[in-house]
Amino acid sequence: MATCVQYRLVVRDVSTLQILHLFTCLDQVSHMEWSSDSLFILCAMYKRGLVQVWSLEQPDWHCKIDEGSIGLVCSQWSADGRHILNTTEFHLRITVWSLSTKAVSYIKYPKDCPKGVDFSKDGRYMALAERRDCKDHVSVFVCNDWHLFRHFETETQDLAGLQWSPNGCVLAVWDSCLEYKVLLYSLDGRFLSTYSAFEWSLGIKSVCWSPSSQFLAIGSYDEKVRILNHITWKKITQFEHPVTIDNTKTVYKEVERRPPVGSDELSIHNSGIGSTLLNTQSKYEICPLPIQIPAVKPDPDRANPKIGVSALAFSSDSRYMATKNDNMASAVWVWNMQKLRLEAVLEQISSVHCFQWDPKRPRLALCTGNSKLYLWSPGGCVSVQVPTEGTESFFTV
Repeated sequence: MATCVQYRLVVRDVSTLQILHLFTCLDQVSHMEWSSDSLFILCAMYKRGLVQVWSLEQPDWHCKIDEGSIGLVCSQWSADGRHILNTTEFHLRITVWSLSTKAVSYIKYPKDCPKGVDFSKDGRYMALAERRDCKDHVSVFVCNDWHLFRHFETETQDLAGLQWSPNGCVLAVWDSCLEYKVLLYSLDGRFLSTYSAFEWSLGIKSVCWSPSSQFLAIGSYDEKVRILNHITWKKITQFEHPVTIDNTKTVYKEVERRPPVGSDELSIHNSGIGSTLLNTQSKYEICPLPIQIPAVKPDPDRANPKIGVSALAFSSDSRYMATKNDNMASAVWVWNMQKLRLEAVLEQISSVHCFQWDPKRPRLALCTGNSKLYLWSPGGCVSVQVPTEGTESFFTV
């Protein structure tokens, strides 16, 4: 496990939390990322345009990349863990640095969009969104030598993102929120299909493939998730997020309680009051149906309204899908993809910050910014108190 504290990088053993390596960077770290084989750690310092790479096998070895006056806004690993992709300020170009051969490659015209770069799951290909002559294009590169494999123009007004299917056969490209359009292309750039649910309204907010590549889920600003199949690329169903729930298996609601504290306990455990004794405990209760989910009406006069499905995630076996609707920020919805119906709803006290599926089995973990971790599985829900200590700014495993 790697943690960053300002300019220091600390690597610990997960089982014992003992410090294995301690590295000192040249400035405060803005971004940290493991290589795919966990042998290297990338530390990016965007303010100074620097990237430092550290080796866990050879702690004395190090690498420094200085982008100079052209600046740096993004740094990431390639799929093989031996190349670093640096995006310069104003997205003038992407520089590919090789740790193996020390070769440098340049890619022009990268588009500044939320998800403009994506690698196929096998790591062989990289898709890049480009903007040339006021038109959107996609370039597909072969990652072993970074030569251009395919280049084609897309029928988008303002391309907002692209994503490979897990089997690497189909590339999904979608337009900005001002136009509801999803385009599907094959690996060699052939146009396969397009899908549009409506016009003249805010459109797509999130896109996610199922691990089996059989479903493409599209979250929209109209608070619905539409599921496309991989054969005809037509909609097979859509999931809504109503305020009143009366047709699901279970609704779990988080409730809090403070443990009673007596005068004797205060005198005995005085040293631990702040950390353990007075911590609020929480658990889940099953609510009788129907139930009202708290919802916030967005302000129409403000940009980027808090409405619509912003987060989608499939379980590793593609049996379940979790969603979050922004104007119901305290709720997570779990859908059964075999029966195509709502399986459960988790109503939290605070807004949900993020959630993620267990890579081995259908178990969902979510957090709300407090010291608890919440877990859902088909068997039920649990709230876990996580003891916190220290001032680490962020960590990654």
